[in-house]
Amino acid sequence: MIPTMDSTLRRTYPHYAWRLVNEGDSGAFVYHLTGHRPELYAKIAPRTPENPAFDLVGEADRLEWLAHHGIPVPRIVERGADDTTAWLVTEALPGAAASEEWPEHQRTAVVEAIAELARTLHELPVDDCPFDRRLDVAVAEARHNVREGLVDLDDLQEEHAGWTGDQLLAELDRARPEKEDLVVCHGDLCPNNVLLDPGTCQVTGVIDVGRLGIADRHADLALAARELKIDEDPWFGPAYAERFLERYGAHRVDKDKMAFYQLLDEFF
Repeated sequence: MIPTMDSTLRRTYPHYAWRLVNEGDSGAFVYHLTGHRPELYAKIAPRTPENPAFDLVGEADRLEWLAHHGIPVPRIVERGADDTTAWLVTEALPGAAASEEWPEHQRTAVVEAIAELARTLHELPVDDCPFDRRLDVAVAEARHNVREGLVDLDDLQEEHAGWTGDQLLAELDRARPEKEDLVVCHGDLCPNNVLLDPGTCQVTGVIDVGRLGIADRHADLALAARELKIDEDPWFGPAYAERFLERYGAHRVDKDKMAFYQLLDEFF
């Protein structure tokens, strides 16, 4: 736990009931604050040299940049950091996560909404984006995470099960694309990070943007398609993953890059 900052924030928001909703592998703690208006979310995370990739300061900057460009993201209520801890308090957004068990008659609309969101993000001005997630940056972080023991080797995808960190890195080097098709990427475009109106299936919000930045478009497409391919939790299946790619633009999809960026995600 991070008791000092946790206690300080609780005193700042005394009228709320705090409920821990996520304790991430990075050491971040996410709380849902209810019982008062507006509902809030509070993230508290350690800042350590061993784990620089998870940085709430950087996530807050990205939220502000996206809001400036018209993307629906949580409004920042409070942000801060000291030498050891960072914290971020945001207003809750309306909508249900795309990873919920949607009725079958809505599922096509859900995956099409995610595809439209990907297109919208990828049309944002690259020259205006100050956040770099190109391969030189991402692969360097991957190597760092292997050295520091931050890769969960017990939670790899089936095709990489039992691999060591060195084996993963060797395959990453072998499969690395020569060219990047650069756009502004969410960086973790999974259904649980997209909120939708339960009636219209229109996007109401985008969350967990700490990996947003300039990257190859497949950094988003690979993760979204991988998650949608699962037929239970988030309840879609291969046909819906294909529909996602078709709606996005199948002519833009490179199968080798899809596999590479799914491999790259193993390090984070």
